[in-house]
Amino acid sequence: MMTPRFYCPMPLAANARMALPENAARHAGRVLRLRVGDDLVLFDGAGGEYAARIAEINREQVTVDVLQWRDAECEAPIKVTLVQALQSGEKMDMTMQKAVELGVARIIPVASRRSVVRLDGERALRRLLHWRAVVLSACEQCGRNRVPEVAALAGLDCWLGQAAGKGVLRLMLAPGATQTLDSIAPPAPGGALELLIGAEGGLAPEEIEMATQAGYVPLRLGPRILRTETAGLAALAAIQCLWGDFRERADHV
Repeated sequence: MMTPRFYCPMPLAANARMALPENAARHAGRVLRLRVGDDLVLFDGAGGEYAARIAEINREQVTVDVLQWRDAECEAPIKVTLVQALQSGEKMDMTMQKAVELGVARIIPVASRRSVVRLDGERALRRLLHWRAVVLSACEQCGRNRVPEVAALAGLDCWLGQAAGKGVLRLMLAPGATQTLDSIAPPAPGGALELLIGAEGGLAPEEIEMATQAGYVPLRLGPRILRTETAGLAALAAIQCLWGDFRERADHV
């Protein structure tokens, strides 16, 4: 089994003894039922990780001995930003979780004209905190030591009004597009890419037009129309196969 991993948003140092954060302690003691002497991995989101071992378990507190630091990374060679229109129900959670597993560096949730869900004020803030927790949990599970950013919810029109960074490749999935992913020139080594995905009803025609004017290249993934919860993940997997670390791993087989 994989050694349990825990995100610790606090200074970590080798050869130190510390108490796990409350949520991590609860998960280690009550859910995983770890015991004194069990090994685990700690990371703070800034890169690298620490080997650790449980020293004490006392009611709600779990104390660990932090051992050596390891320069372990599994980040994708392409910095991908997923611009995802709001999805209904648990679809947004699943999309964010799987996008983290597929190597995205940043997630921008946006409200589009066809988004079924409407969030504002306190509800939007609660949802943002929830999404960030989903992303942290996904990092713990998949072995990432750098936590992808989840930006505050914005309107798609507002996002499209911002200029793209220098050298950023902007792509969007759109029914009726003629280009496919393999016809696009890949980003430069170490480059960045933005992927725009619509909600359940897709992007409205005027949003596609605005996105095109903002530099997004319309793409199609085969002849079938994919659901919003499928589209982004399929595109991310294809990007990793063509230009990312899926291909690199295959080259070493």
